Amino acid sequence: MPALFDTIDIRGIPIRNRLWVAPMCQYSALDRDGVPTDWHLVHLGSFARGGAGLVIAEATAVTADGRISPEDVGIWNDAQEHAWSRIAAFVRGQGAVPGIQLAHAGRKASTFSPWGDERRGSVPLDEGGWSTVAPSAIAYEGFATPRALDADELPQVVAAFADAATRAVRAGFGLVEVHAAHGYLLHQFLSPLSNERDDEYGGSLENRARLLLEVVRAVRAAIGDNVPMLVRFSATDWADGGWDAAQTATVAAWARDAGADLFDVSTGGLVAGVQIPVAPGYQVPFAEEVARTADVEVAAVGLVTTPEQADAIVREGRADAVLMGREMLRDPHFPLRAASALGVDLDYWPPQYLRARL
Repeated sequence: MPALFDTIDIRGIPIRNRLWVAPMCQYSALDRDGVPTDWHLVHLGSFARGGAGLVIAEATAVTADGRISPEDVGIWNDAQEHAWSRIAAFVRGQGAVPGIQLAHAGRKASTFSPWGDERRGSVPLDEGGWSTVAPSAIAYEGFATPRALDADELPQVVAAFADAATRAVRAGFGLVEVHAAHGYLLHQFLSPLSNERDDEYGGSLENRARLLLEVVRAVRAAIGDNVPMLVRFSATDWADGGWDAAQTATVAAWARDAGADLFDVSTGGLVAGVQIPVAPGYQVPFAEEVARTADVEVAAVGLVTTPEQADAIVREGRADAVLMGREMLRDPHFPLRAASALGVDLDYWPPQYLRARL
């Protein structure tokens, strides 16, 4: 079995190890224009300098009304694309593959960011908020009720993802991830708890997966054959009658056939207030189940905090890679430290930092 610091190739693109940075929202486009700033350069660049193999930029809105908060970044215009280009170039210059997560928040858009304002829920229209959209007019608890998208609007959603993917590749990103998790728009279409449509985009699993598969095909066409594509799923809603691992595995196989390469398996985010049995590695079994059932490559996430734990997940064949979030925030140089702890001699330590190598 491969180990944590073995290279992995996706569509011929080598990634120097299997310890990757998960997309983590920063809510730091403080001018509310969706343009990434010096914060994003230093934030993402530090992970590349710290030895990660793949650095995925946060949920990046494909349209203005797809932002989670007014302070979210986007990639729907030239100014945003240009600003992302220097960030992608720096990450690549440090030896990591720069990736970006393309997202639309749907009914969970136009909310107060988790820092900078004590209020929670939907931002009022007169304070810079906007009306939200979803598969059905069902509100996320505590948020404004969204408008159900008409079927003739959905091609615009697909086109927005494809256009964003084109911009991402032009900006220098070497990998794109389609965000179909955590209760955002594509997940809202997948789950029967948020999708009560009676047209070709609702009802059966095939219908509920239709929009995601259209997005995957359009993104693949936009980025060509040589750029890897990930899809992030929440493998369960943690709620009766909701989205689950079996449905995730089925749709993952369909998405692979539509052009996706690897699946980043998380959980939750669709239903507020559910009890989630959080523990170290608690989401890894879901990644295992999706990989085994669908015969696809997966990345595992969820309270992975030590070098030994991350290495075991890969060595035991439980996942092909590990995505880390909070531990990377605590220590952007975690991969370098992990290599030292595991006795791996890396040839990509920044020369400026060699004096710190153990």
